[in-house]
Amino acid sequence: MTDYLTSHRLFYDAIETGDVDLMASLWVDDVDTSCVHPGALPLRGTAQILRSWTVLMANVGYIQFFLTDLEVATFPHCSDEPTTAVVTCTENILSGEGLSSAEAFSGGKLVCTSILVKEPGGWKFLSRHASPIAELHIEDEDSA
Repeated sequence: MTDYLTSHRLFYDAIETGDVDLMASLWVDDVDTSCVHPGALPLRGTAQILRSWTVLMANVGYIQFFLTDLEVATFPHCSDEPTTAVVTCTENILSGEGLSSAEAFSGGKLVCTSILVKEPGGWKFLSRHASPIAELHIEDEDSA
């Protein structure tokens, strides 16, 4: 696994385990970092982003991510050692949060784009944007 994909996977490990220190180690420390949580306004700056993840992780019980449709573009294209990676994926989320003991789990799907940059300490997140996937049910013309 490439280093940028290792950092990408560690991001989800941090959420699943509630590891605030690991989460903090994965972000560029800069006022221009950005993060858009599903249905929320953009957050700017590493401090604000890390506060949001700390609150989110403190309030989530069980959560697990199954990533699909993973695609990567690296820049510059002509380089053997890229400095930027854009990772898109579908986050298939399994959660036990907010459910009664009679219910098992709930799930959700998000599409996510993450921009990682190569820093002296490794690959770090510069930006992340996650949005819910709308399940569209289009009627087949033959059944109408």
